Amino acid sequence: MDLNKLKKQAAWAALDYIYPGSVIGVGTGTTIFYFIKALSTKKNLIYGTVSSSNSSTALLKEQGIQVFNLKNFSSVALYVDSADEINHHLQMIKGGGAALTREKIIAAMAKSFICIVDKSKKVDILGNFPLPIEIIPMAISYISKEIIKIGGKPKYRKDVITDNGNVIIDVYNLRIKDPISMEKKINALPGVVTVGLFASRSADIVLIGTKTGIKTITKKQK
Repeated sequence: MDLNKLKKQAAWAALDYIYPGSVIGVGTGTTIFYFIKALSTKKNLIYGTVSSSNSSTALLKEQGIQVFNLKNFSSVALYVDSADEINHHLQMIKGGGAALTREKIIAAMAKSFICIVDKSKKVDILGNFPLPIEIIPMAISYISKEIIKIGGKPKYRKDVITDNGNVIIDVYNLRIKDPISMEKKINALPGVVTVGLFASRSADIVLIGTKTGIKTITKKQK
């Protein structure tokens, strides 16, 4: 079974967590493309959506799904998004699609965060996928120098401007054994808009598409 089929499988499984009249936060990426297609089958049951990117907003509208401005809400019932990597604590690296800041905002507002992935995204230690950081353009040199100090190899993502008008640095050569600490350290650097570590606000549930069906992992309550 190819990965696209597993992505689609996970996307459709997320429909089981949607209830009538709710506002759904929608992420960004190839797996979310399948989720938006699936969500269109329930568009008359939900109140509407808020979107993490211009690209997802366009896809939602193509499917006839209502999209609201996020500024009009203080919370959303559910946020559905994918991840570039996710560990057993349901902490993630996100931002391959350059929408990490808006994704993080909606994740923080969501009462429940469901991550949908194919089996290739599950890892023991985060960092094999390069860690994206959205930064203010004038801070590129400074942030790059600080990232080198912590052992990372920063690379400017060419020809990419985020929906917020900023740029992306991708950080290679990291083994992130303490994602929460790393997230706080990078976020504290002046010029960083946000880092693509979703550790302090991890997923509540992950639905993993595998060749034997959906594997569901729920975050352990402290």
